[in-house]
Amino acid sequence: MKLPRRQFLHLAAGAAALPAVSGIASAQAYPSRPVRIIVGVGAGGAPDIVARLMGQWLSERLGQPFIVENKPGAGTNIATEAVVRAPADGHTLLQATLTNAYNAPLYPKLSFNFLRDIAPISSIMRTPLVMVANPVFPAKSVPEFIAFAKANPGKINMASSGAGNLTHLAGELFKMMADVDIIHVPYRAAPLALTALLAGEVHVMFDPIGTSIENIRAGKLRALAVTTAARAPMLPDIRPMAEFVPGYEASGWQGVGAPRNTPDEIIERLNQEINAGLADPTLKGRLASLGGVVFTNTPASFGAFISEETEKWGKAIRAANIKLE
Repeated sequence: MKLPRRQFLHLAAGAAALPAVSGIASAQAYPSRPVRIIVGVGAGGAPDIVARLMGQWLSERLGQPFIVENKPGAGTNIATEAVVRAPADGHTLLQATLTNAYNAPLYPKLSFNFLRDIAPISSIMRTPLVMVANPVFPAKSVPEFIAFAKANPGKINMASSGAGNLTHLAGELFKMMADVDIIHVPYRAAPLALTALLAGEVHVMFDPIGTSIENIRAGKLRALAVTTAARAPMLPDIRPMAEFVPGYEASGWQGVGAPRNTPDEIIERLNQEINAGLADPTLKGRLASLGGVVFTNTPASFGAFISEETEKWGKAIRAANIKLE
């Protein structure tokens, strides 16, 4: 049977609108069951705490439980792979961190590609570090430190809380950009590295502000610079490293991702709700108490940021010839 032209055009227009209507409907129906937030560290770590804070916010906003599931191990790769293999329906999310950006050059045999296989949703916060020195060290500023290092190559020891983590890589980035030769001394844990620095067994460390700030205030450590591009709220009197080493920036960050091919409507809705949480004074204050600075992005800008971070840290890792298996 041949349809009248007007009826045919009406049906064709309705069919063309179906994908958009379907997408809106899927976003409105989301979530239809509890959502898992997979975290690559154990309970009590900063990513775990942030995931629980954001999960509580999203649970209240979206009417379904957002449940944190810890899958530590292999430098967060176990957690990431679990999300990569999950259905792309928005009910399994990843608490993404800086570690995801630099894992590819550290672990060349990964079965996934983070940039390809995880869809960025939103960033949450950044965590500044501070370059701290033992007070008996002769350099009292970054320019003095660089001058001393160039005059004494290989004679300065830099502590870290383990090879391949941010306290190590922030120092390697500094070495590369300032063109200085200092020796990396890895410790098994952050408290051991900090204890060695306080005892004068090593000279300098790039440490999260939250763990060094009391020693800085007490005069037991000297803060030379913060590692963010701008001054950090917790240490407003300390100048950023970029003022001495142009272009330098090193900070931890956290955000949320999902399996690739997760519907755009779901990603956009989650982004809007997360950013609403980051504007909430109570949640914002809780993140600040962890030493974090709120960091908002659209999905597209968060993806571009992750790409930039991956390239930057890859260069530093290759320059230092860091390899982990």
